[in-house]
Amino acid sequence: MRWTLKPKPSADKVKQLAQDLNVEELVATLLVQRGIETFEQAKDFFRPSLTKLHDPYLMKDMDKAVNRIEKAIQNQENILVFGDYDVDGTTAVSLVASYLRSYYPNVATYIPDRYNEGYGVSFQGIDFADDNQFSLIIALDCGIKSVEHVAYAKSKNIDFIICDHHLPGPILPDAVAVLDPKRADCLYPYKELCGCGVGFKLIQALGGNRGETTEDLMSYLDLVATAIAADIVPITGENRILAYYGIEVINSNPRNGIKVLLQNLKKAHYDISDLVFVVAPRINAAGRIKHGEEAVKLLTEFDFEQAEKFAKEINDFNTERKGLDKQITQDALLQISHNQEEHHRTTVVFDEKWHKGVIGIVASRLIETYYRPTLVFTQSGDKYAASARSVKGFDVYNALEACSEHLEQFGGHKYAAGMTIKPEKYADFKTAFEEEVTRTISPEMLEPELEIDAEIDFEALTPKLIRILKQFEPFGPQNMHPVFKTTGVADTGHAKLLGSGEEHLRLFLKQNVYDNGVAAVGFGLGKKWKNTPAPKKLEIAYTLGENEWNGTVTTQLYLKDFNEI
Repeated sequence: MRWTLKPKPSADKVKQLAQDLNVEELVATLLVQRGIETFEQAKDFFRPSLTKLHDPYLMKDMDKAVNRIEKAIQNQENILVFGDYDVDGTTAVSLVASYLRSYYPNVATYIPDRYNEGYGVSFQGIDFADDNQFSLIIALDCGIKSVEHVAYAKSKNIDFIICDHHLPGPILPDAVAVLDPKRADCLYPYKELCGCGVGFKLIQALGGNRGETTEDLMSYLDLVATAIAADIVPITGENRILAYYGIEVINSNPRNGIKVLLQNLKKAHYDISDLVFVVAPRINAAGRIKHGEEAVKLLTEFDFEQAEKFAKEINDFNTERKGLDKQITQDALLQISHNQEEHHRTTVVFDEKWHKGVIGIVASRLIETYYRPTLVFTQSGDKYAASARSVKGFDVYNALEACSEHLEQFGGHKYAAGMTIKPEKYADFKTAFEEEVTRTISPEMLEPELEIDAEIDFEALTPKLIRILKQFEPFGPQNMHPVFKTTGVADTGHAKLLGSGEEHLRLFLKQNVYDNGVAAVGFGLGKKWKNTPAPKKLEIAYTLGENEWNGTVTTQLYLKDFNEI
């Protein structure tokens, strides 16, 4: 792993901010690195406020969307809330549908089948709406490129409202309203909302017309926080506010579906990592293994016992998903080895038996072993379908575009994409993709980078620093957990390997003779420790946290990496 120390910000800015906030220069440095340079910016960062959310009517077409929904309610029309099968889509559908149902009964939900319909708005979904007398479809987390689908719906007298956050194509669908902050002609001040966030702006506008304040809509923010966590959007601006208050709801009075998914953790306080690692994978597992509608049922269930039954089923889906992705990852690694492709600049693997619902996860797993752009293909009808994942800094979407003559269709963004291909084109595409990546990727992109915020000594690890860093939460893209580097650290001789395969590591470290030692945990670092010869004088990269045991709270380091010096 390549360690990179972030550039030191302007000393004058750091000094000024430290004085203004009455904090140490280390804290001021961390803030300036995050673009927080003034007292007012720091106040907004440390004290997120719902009053700082933007007026939803600043979003292009919001007035048209609200008017059409109110007209549908006035005319007793049937409304279909349509969304993608991932976490962002299912939470968005759950949010908008449950809000509308709170005062209007003629609302149903529709999640496309991952395997029969694929991603986004489907012709089958429109036919379902037509067959069941729905005259308005609200599409969430999808639809921005569904020009043909919206035209098809229009031919059946079905109107569309699109709420999306993906980049539009050259032509917008001919919908009643297209809500997307990434529209070139949309002047909405914050561009990084997830699909569920756009859905929240819609109910914020609807609620405003009904005399409701943003505080009245707080109970929906547990869904928005879950979507923000899962969709890896920046935790800045409105996303930070929505995530902050969403986590408050999760810790005070979450909806039953989220409550039952978290109850086995038995934690005093839930944070965004619990949404990323516990809630989101289970919601995703429904769409991967069975159907995304199962997740919507869970997230909109008012009866706690029924929610527990739904959660048990979803937990079972997740267990099945974990078994599948482990087995397929092993198969794929064997295939790479057998084909002697370890030294390629790409990973492209295929097996007709692999489960389509987990190939994206498998692509991410393969990057853990071979750090390079990765595509995992499986059979899908008479075609091959693939999920792509990339490495930091490399735009896999652009690489696919350069090879698009071989593809049937593709879509996605810089770091993740999906595609289909005719079987006879697979070999040529694989060669073309390898050539394109080799031509355009830089050598350093093929080595994982660990960005370090600051180099410090152990004497800086005070309870006050940990208390302030807690206020940096929620963490996520553009506000990652600060990573520190400390050099000249000694192992006290109490190292312990943990886990059934001794894959994890627990150390007690000291930096000078007066230090009693600081506990450190390194997940996945057991093998590296075994291969590091004694005596061990180290440089370590880590994040700061706390460990609570029998009512005693102690400082704990979470190792990202270490090197012998």
